[in-house]
This record gives sequence, C-alpha cells and structure tokens, in this order.
Amino acid sequence: MKLDQALLQILACPECKVRVELEGDRLICVRCGRQYRIEGGIPIMLLDEAEPPPEGWQPKDA
Repeated sequence: MKLDQALLQILACPECKVRVELEGDRLICVRCGRQYRIEGGIPIMLLDEAEPPPEGWQPKDA
C-alpha cells in the first residue's frame, strides 16, 4: 500500500498522539502498536476499528 508522504507525516495515533508507520497494508502506532487498516487508500484511524499490536511487537522511539 502506498500513501502520500505528506499525509503519512501528519497522521498520528488517536490514542497516543504519536506518529504511525506504514508496515505492509497497515499503519502501526510506534508507541502502543495499535494497527489501523487502509481501505481504498484511506486510513481508518478509529480506536473502535484498531487492531492489537502484531505478535512480538516492541515499541519504537516516538
């Protein structure tokens, strides 16, 4: 999945308010690890729709 770099730079986890990184077809919060899916090029950044961190995930420097 490809997202515009300008959009990626302004997106933040709605819970932690820190940056997210694109990993495959998901955006992942660098602090809590919540995963947000992308549908039709649109990030779904809703806490109710978020998925838990991937198995073995470790926080990164926020």
